[in-house]
Amino acid sequence: MTGVQEARPRGLRRWAIDVRPLRVPAYRRLWLGNTVAMFGFQFTAVAVPVEMYALTRDSFWVGLLGVAAFVPLLIFGLWGGAVADARDRRAVLLGGSVLLWASTLGLLAQALLNVGSPVLLLALMALQSVAFAITAPARSAMLPRLVPDDLVPAASTLNYTTFTAASVAGPLVAGLILSASPDTTVVLPIAYGVDAVLFTAMLWAALRLPALPPEPTTDGQARRAGLASVIDGFRYLATTPVLLLSFGVDLIAMILAMPRALFPEIAHERFGGGGAVGLLYSAIAIGSMVGGLTSGWIGRLRRQGLGLVLAVVAWGVAIAAAGLAHQLWLMVLLLAVAGAADLVSAVLRQSMMLVYAPDRMRGRLQGVNTVVVAGGPRLGDLRAGTMAAGFGGGVAWVAGGLASAVLVVVLAVAFPALLRYRAATASSGDRT
Repeated sequence: MTGVQEARPRGLRRWAIDVRPLRVPAYRRLWLGNTVAMFGFQFTAVAVPVEMYALTRDSFWVGLLGVAAFVPLLIFGLWGGAVADARDRRAVLLGGSVLLWASTLGLLAQALLNVGSPVLLLALMALQSVAFAITAPARSAMLPRLVPDDLVPAASTLNYTTFTAASVAGPLVAGLILSASPDTTVVLPIAYGVDAVLFTAMLWAALRLPALPPEPTTDGQARRAGLASVIDGFRYLATTPVLLLSFGVDLIAMILAMPRALFPEIAHERFGGGGAVGLLYSAIAIGSMVGGLTSGWIGRLRRQGLGLVLAVVAWGVAIAAAGLAHQLWLMVLLLAVAGAADLVSAVLRQSMMLVYAPDRMRGRLQGVNTVVVAGGPRLGDLRAGTMAAGFGGGVAWVAGGLASAVLVVVLAVAFPALLRYRAATASSGDRT
């Protein structure tokens, strides 16, 4: 990996996304496989709710898909992190990927056979969520074993940017496929089939990775992946202020300032509905994608703790400002600014976790991160919807954004460990 640490060119290219991690063959294969698979996954993410509504004509059943996905993620995300610390991470990723592929093939089979069972759809979504919870911590925790520490921010940025790009492009293409025929028995198997075929890229990437066994322990004891291991991970997090605060500011941002549940109401009241709601739902992801494409400066940032705090504050302020906008273009623009700030905060938080924490803890921390990233926005939806019922959508939107920015500043000032964190202080020797 010696060839990937050369200085980057000056000028405008210094601001472009840093692609030096792609010079590392193992990371390049993993990134390519994950990008292709994530694009394909969007077809299933769109097709399953469409199929559920076609079967039941009831949005309640569509809502149950979220429950079926979140509950296994909450449970198995923590356990998957412990497994990633106790087993070869390549083997964990490969096994979980096979299970994820099997769930997609199950969706394809039930669509081809026209089974028409809402309960089976819920079961397959739960299985898919279990598989994702197993693979996600291992896939993230192996990153510092594939690229040098100084390229971890760039590699994380590449991952997040391609994820947001897939989140924008995938549903658009899936929508075109599903709209090609009013007969869902024709178009649904195509959508699931595309996902199943594209996911083979992830299987190929996992197979081509080098072995990534756990690093030896100081006492020579084998690591276990049980409840005690999960508790040990929480104990480590509780005694590591920098990482604990990084999770804290992210939860504040997602719970208090995520306006997603308010988009339909605001689009209807201010912009007459129609295509406005689609623009609002896509604006944050588009901003994140643009932020990633202009993220070359993130890897050069040394005061990562301060940068994380400023990014989360910028998210809250931009969200609040968007809630005050009564022109659609301005609201979309401000939501895109918030999305770019979210990209920066996500990359910095991920980089801090991967570099600061010892390798023996990375899987469990990524398991906690999986739960936080999945659960925070859903709690934010609950907060926004409940507050809107009492005070109106506009108040719920603006007040949440402002409260988020203020609380993050208060937390950072009251507990300055995060503000003092610099990239150079990362992982000062505890790497067993």
